[in-house]
Amino acid sequence: MIALYTVMEGVIAFFLIAGSIFALIGSLGLSRMKDFYMRLHGPSKISTLGVGCVLLASIAYFSLLDGGPSLQELLITIFLFITAPVSAHMLSKSALHQKLAYDPRTRGDPEELQEDDDERTLEETPQGSSKLP
Repeated sequence: MIALYTVMEGVIAFFLIAGSIFALIGSLGLSRMKDFYMRLHGPSKISTLGVGCVLLASIAYFSLLDGGPSLQELLITIFLFITAPVSAHMLSKSALHQKLAYDPRTRGDPEELQEDDDERTLEETPQGSSKLP
């Protein structure tokens, strides 16, 4: 029984250290990246993985302590892995809609950031064949 506790302590320590390293890398990415689109990448992916590792360590610890799996922490983990990508996607769509400035090193060329030739005023826009004024 002591060997099981020793192994589980090692697993818990591994997940805590891995989660801490991922959270640190995500925080560094948030502070070091040049524009909003790059900054969104660190917290949405790496920090979510870090928090997920810490939650897995917590699940293992309380499962070992109580003798059964902890349903609340499992639900929190599932909720985190579902909501973090969705919120990052919504933030990026909002930034594209607002046409936030981006660094030229940002990869990809979304249509929303391309120069529009259709940016004309209402008076310059052809009205079609309508006879209405």
